[in-house]
Parts: sequence; structure tokens; C-alpha cells
Amino acid sequence: MSSRRHCDPVLPRRALAAALCLVPALALAQGDPAEGWRSAPASARIGYETITLPSDEKMGLVGLTYLVQVRPGLCLGPAVYGAASGQRGGFFTIGAEAALCTQLAGPLGLQTGLYVGGGGGAAAPVGGGLMLRPYANLLWDFGLFRAGVSVSSVNFPNGDINSSQLGVVFDMPMNFGYLPVGNPMPARLVPARTGMGFDRILAVGGVYRPRSGSLGTSGSALPSTIGYVGARAEAFLWPDLYVGLEANGAASGGVDGYAEILGTLGAEFALGDSGIKLGGRLAFGMGGGGDMPMGGGLLGKAALDLSVPLSRDFSLGLEVGWASAPQGDFSAPFASLALRWALDPLPGVAPVAVRQEWSAGVEMYTDAVRKDGSSQSMQNVSFKYSRFIGPALYLTGQVQSAYQGDAGAYTAGLFGIGGQWRFESGLLAGAEMLAGAAGGGGVDTGGGAIVKPMAYVGAQLSKPLSLRLGAGWIKALNGELSSPVVDLTLTFAFDVAGRP
Repeated sequence: MSSRRHCDPVLPRRALAAALCLVPALALAQGDPAEGWRSAPASARIGYETITLPSDEKMGLVGLTYLVQVRPGLCLGPAVYGAASGQRGGFFTIGAEAALCTQLAGPLGLQTGLYVGGGGGAAAPVGGGLMLRPYANLLWDFGLFRAGVSVSSVNFPNGDINSSQLGVVFDMPMNFGYLPVGNPMPARLVPARTGMGFDRILAVGGVYRPRSGSLGTSGSALPSTIGYVGARAEAFLWPDLYVGLEANGAASGGVDGYAEILGTLGAEFALGDSGIKLGGRLAFGMGGGGDMPMGGGLLGKAALDLSVPLSRDFSLGLEVGWASAPQGDFSAPFASLALRWALDPLPGVAPVAVRQEWSAGVEMYTDAVRKDGSSQSMQNVSFKYSRFIGPALYLTGQVQSAYQGDAGAYTAGLFGIGGQWRFESGLLAGAEMLAGAAGGGGVDTGGGAIVKPMAYVGAQLSKPLSLRLGAGWIKALNGELSSPVVDLTLTFAFDVAGRP
């Protein structure tokens, strides 16, 4: 007999809304008004804990969080949690986190907060997918980094997971610098990187080629070719050495629902004055879902790559390498093509203010077809990042993950192009064309490839903040998912130093 605890559906909606409504505090980060730049303390955090599932099953959970101190003592930001040990490779949730950050005495600090997100995967009993994680972290400041212990509770209110545990935390202090939107570029460039500090973004498409006879978690043979799409964001530590984040999802091959999130370390070297560069990288993180035999979820990659310049800002990269899941049975060569977009200001060239937007909100598919032929609505938490390449034109990357509607584990990752028009009345309108990969939660997305045209209208709440209502359609290219979409997002706009 199931021990599922049914909760009032209003509770998940209120918890999610409470977390997302904290976003306006981002507009209050302080800086040096005389210089125009604003700056707020930030941190990148990684944590590990072992949670207990029904039947005393253990699952190692890794958390990745980016927090900005928007007011003294108040930190906000996005976060992702995923399985790294046990039997649930492919378990992921995506959401937002709010924390009170205080110094207790000397180098000893305390963080108390709440994570709210959506997701699941690997047949974990998550119900609709809503995850709540209240926590407290006790951290010692070592100067270059902070480290310590955590106590937390992981709860899926409409599922069967409710676990309390201890964990370990590593926290790297950073800085979030920006220019209030619409302000002129100051004469003096801020000394540190602006925004989240990435120097380039890559749109990636690739294939895995599992060896003949490889079996999935169901015991069925894996396809000979598995296509994926994704994105990478990278920052240079030195001229030839970089670190970054990588996220990919299955787009073909019948393993829809497969996803991976990895940290990466790489190097590249110019071949003469041609602009061509030869390099290599190592990546390590979490992957699974979609019948992929990833074991507990750990995934490693090693690759060589060659990049050829297309213009001053864009280059095309070809990468070949090997991926392996040390806890599972997956091991395969891969190849990918990546369009690389350089963002960092050019040496000796005066930078310009480039508009960026962060959005957080909720969306609903009104008619999401499932693999068993049934259909019902589902609700997702949504995060969006946009960077303008002209007064109205922008590029965007987005991720959505289910939190209600019996589709826990459904996640979609998309990127695309959009246009936005702002009016003196404080109103705005826009349209986007998106494509990417989605799967999980029993939703019929075929191999995973999706397209999603959207349009929206909005109203300015303040100079940086706007509330937007959108509508559109999501369509799986090789599956039965075809549904109207409505979404509501709160957007924070700011400028960073970029290339003219």
C-alpha cells in the first residue's frame, strides 16, 4: 500500500510564489552611485548530502547554488540539485533559493534558508515534482573560500520523500557587478567582471555513440546514436585556461528525459595568427534519466577540440571525446559542434552597456499528452536569461521543470531568439522563437526535440523590474506533446560591460 501523503494543492503554489516574489529585492543591491556601477557580494556554492528515500534507500544529492546578497544579510539566487550516488542517476530539480546570511563571530558564519524547486527523475517518488528544502549552513571563512557543515530537510509535499540529514558545504565568494538599465556607460570600467562573470557562451549540439550491445536501465538495447543539445558558459582564469558549466539534454534517439549538468576545466592555445585554436577539457558532474544506465548519476568527460573563427565575436568549435559513468554501464565516444559567442570586452576598446534580463516565474501546459495516451495540465517553474544584441533583438536561454500536474521529473531546456519593444507608457511587448530538448515525467516528447513559439506583454513595476504575461505553444517534433502554454514571469533588467 502506498504511503503517499496528499497535501492541499494551495500549499505548493503558495510556497513557490513566496520564493519567486523575493526577486524584486534584486533591484536594491547597492554600489557607487558616483561611478554608476553597482556591486553586490555573491557566492557560488556546492554541497553534498545523503537523503533517505522510502524503504531506507539512500541517495547522494549534490546542490549547486549561485547567491547574490541583495540586501544586507539577504541572499537570493537560482539552484539545482541532482543525484550523484545511489540508484537514481538522472534525478534533478531546478529552483530558487533565499537565505539569511550572517556572521556569528570572527570567521564563523551562518546561512539559514529555503530552496523551492521542481523536478525529479529516475522513478523517484516525487509526485508532482515540488521540492522544499529548508536548511542551515555553518561556515568557516578561510579567506579564498568558506567551508562547513549543513543540516537540511528535503521534502516533496505531493510525493513520498521526506528526509532530514547532515551534509558538507563549500562556498566560493564572488562579486555581482552591474549598471542600472538605461544609465550611460561610466568613464571608468568596473575593475571586476560584471554580471555572473562568464566570458563566453556556447550553443552545443552533439551525439553519443554507445558501443554495440549496450543496455539501458530497462534492459532494452540503447540506440546506436543519441543526439543531444545544450549550452556551456565559460570564464577564463588565465588567457589560456578556463572553467565553466555545461548542461545538455537528449533531443533524439528515444531516450527523452536524459539530462546532464557538469563543471568543466579546459585549456586552449592559438595556432599562429590564424585565429584557429586547439584545446582540450575535462568535465565532471551528474547525468541520467531516459533509460540511460548511469548508476548513481556521476558522469565524467574528456575531450579535444578545434575552434575556427567566424567573425570577431563568433567561432565554431568541433569537439571529440569520451564520456563515462563510473557507477553505471554507460561509456561512449561523443562528438559535438558548438557556436561560441565571446562576451568579454575587447582589450583597448571602449566597452558599451549591454542589456541583460533575468526572469523567474511559473508556466502551465493546458494539455500535456502523456506516454500512456492520457492528457492533463501541468505546471512548471521557469527561469530565463536574455542578452540583447541590438535595441530590440536578443538571444535567450531558458529552463523549466515540473512542480505540479503528476509530471515530476519533466524538464525542458531551450534557447532561441526574440524581439522586445518598450513604450513610453511603461508597457512592453515581445515575441520569441525557441527550440531545445525536453522529457521526463511521462510526458510524450518523442526523442526529446521541441519547439516553442511565445509572445508576451508586460508592464514596468520600476525601472529594472517588469511583470510579464506570455502565451504560446509547445510542440514535440517526434512526440505527441502539443499544447498551449501560458506563463507569468517577474523580470530584472540590468546592463553589463560588453563588446561594442
